[in-house]
Amino acid sequence: MSAYEKIATYETLDFAAFFASVTEDRIRYALIKPSINEEDFLCLLSPQAENYLEEMAQKAHKIALNQFGRTVVLYTPMYLANYCVNACTYCGYNSSNEIKRKKLSLEDAEKEALAIRNQGFRHIILLTGESRTHTPVSYIKDCISLIKKYFSSISIEIYPLEQQEYRQLIEAGADGLTIYQEVYNKDTYKTVHPKGPKSNYQYRLEAAERAAKSGIHSVSIGALLGLSPWRQEAFFTGLHGQYLQDNYPALELTLSTPRIRPHKGTETKIYEVTEKNLVQAMLAYKIFLPRAGINITTRESAEFRDNLIPLGVTKMSAAVSTQVGGHSIEDKSTSQFDIADGRTVEEIRCAIREKGYNPIFKDWEPF
Repeated sequence: MSAYEKIATYETLDFAAFFASVTEDRIRYALIKPSINEEDFLCLLSPQAENYLEEMAQKAHKIALNQFGRTVVLYTPMYLANYCVNACTYCGYNSSNEIKRKKLSLEDAEKEALAIRNQGFRHIILLTGESRTHTPVSYIKDCISLIKKYFSSISIEIYPLEQQEYRQLIEAGADGLTIYQEVYNKDTYKTVHPKGPKSNYQYRLEAAERAAKSGIHSVSIGALLGLSPWRQEAFFTGLHGQYLQDNYPALELTLSTPRIRPHKGTETKIYEVTEKNLVQAMLAYKIFLPRAGINITTRESAEFRDNLIPLGVTKMSAAVSTQVGGHSIEDKSTSQFDIADGRTVEEIRCAIREKGYNPIFKDWEPF
């Protein structure tokens, strides 16, 4: 069974009816089990489980300490280009949007990498818009080969690739892949991806597995919360993560919980996702998939991010710019979206220490 087929088995589930059937005894039973199954996971995502967030937090905290200790890895994204051929209704890079487009030359990419390195970062994520014409695999490969001497870990957040293309980038020095399905509900996916290669739901969903087959070290997945009812999206994200862990046990899996942020572009129907909702999703993830890391980005406010640290956060972005060349180039592009936590690296390091955790810039080195 593929990840696509696994998620499809739940597509006809009446989520409203299931949630209406969840009792407090059922939630307490899930919380005392040493490990939980898919039905338990769904119970912890139910509205009734909101009354048990404290118990869920205590369990998630213990699991996180057991699996990861008191460390939080800091990283930052590096935007290489914002050219895109898709028409995603929720993204500032939508090909129809009249924004300032830009692509870094190799010289500018090295300048940007050095500026990031000088802030202390050793883990970065390289991002592009989804345009094979403007940012072909060969360009991304050249960028990785050029800047890998500055970093211990380079992840990519680009358009989905074929298995042999992931292999090329891994051989160049990439070790991680971030790829968000954006929304797991197929009908909504079709609505918010009206044209462009990103409209291929299954091809995007199976990208993480193609990277895993190519030997990638780590994969980060998630749904963009707010595009569809969050409880279902969190459930499908967990199923996707479970599938990857079951089939690729050596893979380092991280789950992200991005909420949609203000951006330039078209109007999109937004489903409310409160901070309380996000906490519940994060706690349910940690209890369902104890070995998975949790990433909290600067889409969230500083105070909220700080309060989430003891609940299982293993990665945090810092000093983020969503502009191409945002760290070193005067002639920057339009931002992809607004960020909510604009603190400096040192301010975030201090905040993590105040919570009793150790902020680190490096937790992995390739062979």
